Amino acid sequence: MKNEKNLKAIAFGEVLWDVFDGEKKIGGAPLNVALRMKSFGADTAMISCVGNDEEGREIINKVKELGLETDTISISNEYPTGLVEVTLNESGSATYEINYPSAWDKIVLDQKSRSIVSEADVLIYGSLISRDKVSRLALQELLQADIYKVFDVNLRKPHYSYPVLEQLMESADFIKFNDEELLEITAFFGFISSNLRENMKFISSITEAKAMCVTRGKHGALLYWKGKLYENKGYPVKVVDTVGAGDSFLAALITSLLSGKEPQDSIDFACAVGALVAGSPGANPQLSDAAIEEFKNKN
Repeated sequence: MKNEKNLKAIAFGEVLWDVFDGEKKIGGAPLNVALRMKSFGADTAMISCVGNDEEGREIINKVKELGLETDTISISNEYPTGLVEVTLNESGSATYEINYPSAWDKIVLDQKSRSIVSEADVLIYGSLISRDKVSRLALQELLQADIYKVFDVNLRKPHYSYPVLEQLMESADFIKFNDEELLEITAFFGFISSNLRENMKFISSITEAKAMCVTRGKHGALLYWKGKLYENKGYPVKVVDTVGAGDSFLAALITSLLSGKEPQDSIDFACAVGALVAGSPGANPQLSDAAIEEFKNKN
């Protein structure tokens, strides 16, 4: 997809190694989003922290190879690079064991990080990064910037609290949930309904977010954009693993919407990208524009 507006995006949060049966794959939801946005032509950078260890050096080198700026990935001498043990069930759905503390829990902003955020169009952040006070305070500072803010709800028990989630939602212009996350959060705030559209309206009523999307696995996604709802009912794919599928979906959707594409075209494109990632191993498989279009047209 051509990014005609030269979109500048900053992702803030965890960079780490996902470990599948001893095999390491680079990951972390914000990094996954940043890498996919980069592949769509956005000018992207990552603010994070790795340890002063072999795993950290490998991440820095890999991120450089993939074309992202690494000046804003700091190095900690006190905390190790993040590792996540990923376990897949028979359907390819993942559960995660996330080590704590990791270097990305201790992100401290420098002038370079503040500067690139002030010059960017969009800031992407998630909920996991707020599990530790140090990175949470850094994020809270960045959320004061005059920038379009995209909140990727990414619930990983026990690494979140509802008061913090509420603050992160209230700071966002756009919120992305999966269906289970949406229902869990609205239930906490006292709204009980199995209808996703009603739950989306409730979230809109209690936050400042003017746009949001909800992914529904193989059943596609819903998008609320500029007062209207849009739907994609999903594309059939044989799931290899679900790791990173939602991140690539979000990257495709935000890049498309903020580049001025039509909302329905944007959600169709994003669902195709998410399905292709779910049908591939790891969070960051390479996808060509031609492969995405062929997949959409075939389905």
